[in-house]
Amino acid sequence: MEIDRPSPDVGLQPGLPATSGHGCSEAVRACRILIIDDEEPNVRLLQRLLAKSGFENFVGTTDSREAAAIFADFEPDLVLTDWLMPEVDGLAVIQQVRNLTATDDYLPIVVLTADTTPQTRKRALSAGATDFLTKPFDQIEVLLRIRNLLQARLSHLAVEAQKASLEASVLLRTSELEDALTEIKQTQKQVVEQERLAALGTMAGGIAHDFNNSLSIIMGFSELLLRDTETGMASADPRQSLLTILTAAEDAAKIVHRLRDFYRPDEADEQRVVIDLNQLIEQAISLTKPRWQTYAIATGREIAVRTDMAESATISGNPAELREVLTNMIFNAVDAMPKGGVMTIGTVMDEESLLLRISDSGIGMTEQVSRRCLEPFFTTKGEGGTGLGLSMVFGIIHRHGGTIQIESAEGKGTTFTMRLPAARADSELPAPVVHAASRPLHILVVDDQPVLCHLVCEYLQDDLHTVEMATSGRQAMELFRESEFDLVITDHVMAEMNGHQLATAIKALKPNIPLILLTGYADSALPDGNTCPEGIDLVLAKPLPRTALRRALAQVTGD
Repeated sequence: MEIDRPSPDVGLQPGLPATSGHGCSEAVRACRILIIDDEEPNVRLLQRLLAKSGFENFVGTTDSREAAAIFADFEPDLVLTDWLMPEVDGLAVIQQVRNLTATDDYLPIVVLTADTTPQTRKRALSAGATDFLTKPFDQIEVLLRIRNLLQARLSHLAVEAQKASLEASVLLRTSELEDALTEIKQTQKQVVEQERLAALGTMAGGIAHDFNNSLSIIMGFSELLLRDTETGMASADPRQSLLTILTAAEDAAKIVHRLRDFYRPDEADEQRVVIDLNQLIEQAISLTKPRWQTYAIATGREIAVRTDMAESATISGNPAELREVLTNMIFNAVDAMPKGGVMTIGTVMDEESLLLRISDSGIGMTEQVSRRCLEPFFTTKGEGGTGLGLSMVFGIIHRHGGTIQIESAEGKGTTFTMRLPAARADSELPAPVVHAASRPLHILVVDDQPVLCHLVCEYLQDDLHTVEMATSGRQAMELFRESEFDLVITDHVMAEMNGHQLATAIKALKPNIPLILLTGYADSALPDGNTCPEGIDLVLAKPLPRTALRRALAQVTGD
């Protein structure tokens, strides 16, 4: 390989300024230029021309076979090449150079040749040449072409550098944004978790509030019965007190069942019966009276409850839910009368609906509070309130197809008017239906809590069934292998072997035996959401009323 450097001796075209640089900038004159020509005089002429114009970074070669290697090593900004050369001609040189250049790179290639045919020009430009000059060339034109092409090359490099800088900035910014987004997501997750825990705590507080209402009734009447028994002054007929306790316990069970969906829509299989709302109001007043009357006396205030009932007030609904509405509304009215006052509960019937009005002579509400009082978690009672009582009332009334209207003014009290669809004219209050198995059964009862196990056994024995009791899955399997049973009732959550596992083992021995699973999860649903898993004939929710157990036995035995 022969690389020519410029010599001081120059024979330039007359009239060409030797050192002017022809207006070239320092950046242009600093560019690297590669000269390829098999004629040494042509290489030297171009080198001297470039040197006199202020260029310093250029090399030349007369061996076109080495052009690719020189190009890769020198990395020129512009290539000047002859066309007609032995072994590796100008076309091949252009192709080699383009193969070594990125497709998006702008590298000018100028062809200098004595072949002036249009075909050659076309082939050179098609192959990737940027410009085409014929020999003998005009030296000023060559320098002007070189300057312009190098200026374009520098502009391209500047754009690429700016583009790379922008891409780097974008990548950096993107990385920063991703980090920020990750941090935001983590913060949001923490906030959501905190809000979820706060909402859970508030929800638990609201449920505890309503649940404690029922517990207060249960505990209060139980203590009265226990007191009468201990003092020998027991009432001749404690039936009413016991019914009150049972009603409060059933209401508490309904509260637990609605924990997950107090705003759920009405379901097709929702239990609805014809209800005399007047009786329900009297019952709610009686149930709540020990608490609010005692509280009023203790705080030195007087609270009077008045009723204004329609002659008939029948609707279709869920008694426990509507009793909860009345209980919440009564206690809410009592809280709104810190200095005492009058609470009025009335019913009005028309052809299509029943109006239930509950009013108090208390402190009233502002317009803003009146608009928001039905929202979940909204309360004006500070830490003493949960904001769930009225929202649950709204949910229950809405599920019954009703509406709520509020009239209130500060210092003048509040009136809640609930409009509910009336029962059909031909509807009758349902007579109690007793479901029971038609024959005595031999039943295996399994529960790792002996008290609950004994309770279920007592229910069954009262209905003349024979019962064997097991307090673990292992003991249940031993009894099952030793005796013939007509039915198995098992708790779900037990140590070592849960109810589903026990059912699978029992069904493997006797596939056709009916099996009832008891669970403490709401709405008879298991933790995985499955309401009746394989091997289970029926799922019952705790607490288990005697009537529900009787219906279940009749259902699984086909009686």
